[in-house]
Amino acid sequence: MTTRINMTGAALAVLVAFAAAPAHADDTLQTAPSNGWAGQNGGTKGGAGASSAATYKVNSAAQLLAAIKAQGDKPKIIKLYGTIDPTTADNGGPYKDAADQKTRLQIRLTSNTTLIGMGSDTKLVNAGLVLNGIQNVIIRNLNIVNPCDINPIWDPEDGSAGNWNSEYDGINISNSKNIWVDHNVFTDAPKTDDQLPTANGRLKQCHDAALDVKNGSDFVTVSNNRFELHQKNNLIGSSDSTTSDDGHLTVTFNNNHFLHISERAPRVRFGKVHIFNNYFEGNRAHKVYPHKYSVGVGYKAKIIMQNNAFEVAGASSCTDMVNNPGSASKSGAITDAGSLLNGAALNLAGKCSFSSAVGWTPPYSASPAAASSVKQSVLNNAGTGKISVN
Repeated sequence: MTTRINMTGAALAVLVAFAAAPAHADDTLQTAPSNGWAGQNGGTKGGAGASSAATYKVNSAAQLLAAIKAQGDKPKIIKLYGTIDPTTADNGGPYKDAADQKTRLQIRLTSNTTLIGMGSDTKLVNAGLVLNGIQNVIIRNLNIVNPCDINPIWDPEDGSAGNWNSEYDGINISNSKNIWVDHNVFTDAPKTDDQLPTANGRLKQCHDAALDVKNGSDFVTVSNNRFELHQKNNLIGSSDSTTSDDGHLTVTFNNNHFLHISERAPRVRFGKVHIFNNYFEGNRAHKVYPHKYSVGVGYKAKIIMQNNAFEVAGASSCTDMVNNPGSASKSGAITDAGSLLNGAALNLAGKCSFSSAVGWTPPYSASPAAASSVKQSVLNNAGTGKISVN
């Protein structure tokens, strides 16, 4: 049985998928695992419990927005297929100016949502997902092309020579709780930084972050994703002055693949961040995305690392992997156990000069695999097409 809901204007029909038993395994109703922060605070279930009328299959931005609006904060499961692009002809075409981009690019999710791609080729392009002041959201199995700001702003006081600053992340999590981001791919391709112009002597950067977590967000797990071809990847805590973040920003990164990410994988301020069993692959001499550092230990960061595998050509010491990119007087704390750099012990305690006084232990049970096995495990499991969605 299929019901068609007719929409007006640019919104096309939203097809509703009903709860007949699938012919084979379906991972749509999986909830966040217990070995990460999203498993705390009652767990993260997304749209589990949604009625058949609140379970959608959509293949356009208009249909996606209609499904979100129709259910509000009620439990909902939205299955995406094809390419979701707010700039298609039936949705207004390319962005006309900065104001138009701001209005149409940001897809604002609501609480109690599972957003999941069908198959390995579902794409979200010219768009960013915004989670602001909501809770209980699952985002899985999407190929997210990091959005490109059409109007970057020049800031002559940013750095020693000024910089171009852009808006819009692939996913922006702000003041939100119980979020699970799993088995996605984030990439700048096909518009990589070598295709961007130079102005004022600097690259006119149009990309912001792939995924940021800020403004008091808590209980977030980022797992089994592939982050590739990007400069500033994950910012946890947006500013040294946002002291209200202290005691919040509880985030787990596990089993992710960071491929040619220049920096911020992640950069942390204030947060209690657990980083385990991730595979970092890069090159200090990469022509487009040269590796600068991976984990940024910012102001009052409280980071626990375990059994990560760093394979970065040209890197020779812990300081190449773990860095404080901000003021030396505003640093944080970090510990590591079992991580490897190019097959040898990272030796964070001996080679990186950070405080180890993180002041917390994970409130959940995690049993990280040995770092020597992380590369193959992550390559086998991270990214899209590894889960079943009917």
